[in-house]
This record gives sequence, C-alpha cells and structure tokens, in this order.
Amino acid sequence: MRLLIVGTLGGQISAATKIAMEHGAKVAHVDTIEQATIALRARGADLLMVDARLDIEALIAANEAERIIVPVVAAGVGIDPMAAARAIRQGAREYISLPPDPELIAAVLAAVCDDERPLIVADPAMKQVLALADQIAGSDASIMITGESGVGKEVLARYVHKKSKRKDKPFIAVNCAAIPEHLLESELFGHEKGAFTGAIARRIGKFEEADGGTLLLDEISEMDLRLQSKLLRALQERVIDRVGGSKPVPVNIRILATSNRDLTQSVRAGEFREDLLYRLNVVNLRIPPLRERKDDLAALSAFFIDKYARANGRPARRLSEAGLQQVLAHTWPGNVRELENAMHRAILLTNSEAVGAEAIRAPDGAPVGKRDATGEAIEAAQVAARNLVGRTVAEVEQDLILETLTHCLGNRTHAAHILGISIRTLRNKLKLYGDEGVRIPPPPTGQAA
Repeated sequence: MRLLIVGTLGGQISAATKIAMEHGAKVAHVDTIEQATIALRARGADLLMVDARLDIEALIAANEAERIIVPVVAAGVGIDPMAAARAIRQGAREYISLPPDPELIAAVLAAVCDDERPLIVADPAMKQVLALADQIAGSDASIMITGESGVGKEVLARYVHKKSKRKDKPFIAVNCAAIPEHLLESELFGHEKGAFTGAIARRIGKFEEADGGTLLLDEISEMDLRLQSKLLRALQERVIDRVGGSKPVPVNIRILATSNRDLTQSVRAGEFREDLLYRLNVVNLRIPPLRERKDDLAALSAFFIDKYARANGRPARRLSEAGLQQVLAHTWPGNVRELENAMHRAILLTNSEAVGAEAIRAPDGAPVGKRDATGEAIEAAQVAARNLVGRTVAEVEQDLILETLTHCLGNRTHAAHILGISIRTLRNKLKLYGDEGVRIPPPPTGQAA
C-alpha cells in the first residue's frame, strides 16, 4: 500500500512513517496540499495521511476536480475533539491522534484501504482453483478470473499478486463498470495538459501507476470496443499513449481481468474483441458460486462472525447447528458479499453465545433459507437474468417464442396470444427460423402452419 503523508504532523512524521512501513506501507511525504495533488498526478497513492491543521476540504476538492479519488485520514497532536470533528466534516475518513499509536495506525490502514481480505478456502472445488492460482502466480501470464458477482474475484486477484514476483510493486485495481465510458480512457492511460477541457496538468493513468506491478481490470466486459483496441495495443507492445500525448510511454505490468459474463458470448454478439480475449485469457480461473461450495460456507460464516464480533466490541460468538443448517440451505445469489452482510447483521441481532437461525436474516428482516413460493420465484428470476447476460435480443426472443410454442403443444394461435403478438408476426418469425434450419414444433392436427 502507498501512503502519502501531507504536512508536518506536529513533528511526528518520522514516527508515523516508521510505523506505517513496519506494516508494509510504502511512504512518501510532501509539505502542502498543492504538492499533494501534484504528487498524486505523478505517481498516485492508496491513502493520504494529512495534518489536521491543513485545509482537508480544499485538498479533496482539488483532487476530485481531476478525478483523483483517494481516502484521507487526518492526524493531529493530542486528542482534540474539535479538530477531529472538523476534519471529519471536511471529508476525512478517520482522525489519528499524535504521537501515533502503532495498533491504531495499523487498524486504520487496514480499515480505510480494506487490505484485510484473506482468502478463506475449505471447499475442494475452491482448493482446485487456488492450486492453479499458486501454479501460475509466479509467471507474467495474463489471467482472466470469472464468476458470479460477489464470489471474490478481486480477492483472488490480490492473492495472485501477493504470490507473484511483483508482490513488492503496486497492485492497482480499476472497476471498468464504475467509470463513465468517456472518462475511462484518461483513467487508464492518463492525459497531457490541455488534452481536453479540465485537463489542467499532466496526469499519469493506472497503467503507469501500476508500472512494475499488477493492474486489475475489474468487469472488463463493460469496456467499449474502441478502448478495447487501445488496450490490445498496450498488451501487445507494452506501451501506452496518454490522451493528447505525442509519444508512446513504455510500461511493465502484469494484467489480470475479471468478468461475471460469458465473454465468448460477448464475442459472438460483437461486443468484445476476440483477439483481446485471447490475450487476456491465457489462463482462466473460474470461481464457483458460493452455493456450490458448502465447506466454504461454514468457514466463511465463522470468519465473518469472528470479524464482526471484534469490530462491534461483542464477545466471541459461534454459529449454532441450526444456524449452520440455515446458511447451507440458502442459495446466496449475492455470494460472499451477501453472506458477509448477513453475518454482520446476525452479530448485531444476537445476544446469546451462539448465532442461531433466527438471527440470520435478509436486509428486509426475513429469515434466509426458507423455501417459500416467493423465495423460489425470486431465485428463478435471478437465475433467468444471469442466463440472459451476454446474449443478443434476437437470441432471447427466438428462445422465448419456441419455448412458448412448445408449451402450447404447437398451437400458433394460443402461443401468439400468450406472447402478445399477432398470429401473422408469429408465423413470419417461425418461417425465418425454419429457413435458418431451426426445428419448429409442428402445429396440432387440424391447425394451419
């Protein structure tokens, strides 16, 4: 993790730097908020520790004006409630009193940057994935990590980085789905001063921030085709072009990518470049959904119960047998993310030594794991929605028409009524499918085709 200290910290810079470095942080220092923004443009950072006497609000505003989003913790001499409140109002995540307490700084570094993401693996299916990850981590091969939303794709990517020969270099993650399309190019490749309105200075992109280390392109399926071409060139030639730049910039990085879609379907639909997929998918690590990893359900539940008991100042808890059975019965469509939230809620709702079934609830307060008609309908809808991702409208329409016709035993009139289209439209569609060699359910005896 890269920590940038801003200001004098009341003469405690050396102590804070020493503590942060002992916990694995790489530390740089500047004196003013103007220098902080310049440093962020030039080399980036994962966290800012800012002297509480500086104008934190102005620093955050200057960063955001250039789309630089970095969490801030304020630091001030002594326990000063007024200074702490002012810093939080200005946008700081936390306030650290100086001289710094080693355990407090370690906790803040972990909490603000969310570096504490252990990979909990107990299920045989996941152990196979981890064994393959261990085998290829030491190479520079690009890796595609696939799986449903919430299964832990970024956690596995961080694991691969920490096992690689680049582990002492930066790990930079970019969520391609969270950044507007017209800004993603600048975010990835950087820009030169004056490249577009608002580009008041040169800024390096994530490729250059990750130089020597690993760049994770999260949800890469959301990247538009034009930018995919530029990414392909960067992978092939190991150079990038800043927006508005006049000469290529060499980069030395390893690319990891994630997707919750079937990218082969996206290639067929013309939404993803096939040559880019080949470049990225040298090795594929597919993470099974949590409902297929029963042993991981138990291990992860125990981990989250312990984590949130400590975080909320509660006594140590365990999962009761009834609670475990309820966890195993639920399908967890949100995967690890949903399970973590459920265990957090359970800790807050539990007063006994064991977390029982009654405490394991959905966000709306309903118990999880109950197989009522509503729950099954919701699950069916979620499965259906996942099956639609990556397919064209024409493909989905064809399946819907043919399945409806089969359901109606070939009765064209009945099928058209259910589909809400005219019989003429239905017959035209069926003729088109038949001409393409698709098998059409025959009409019942006595009905015209």
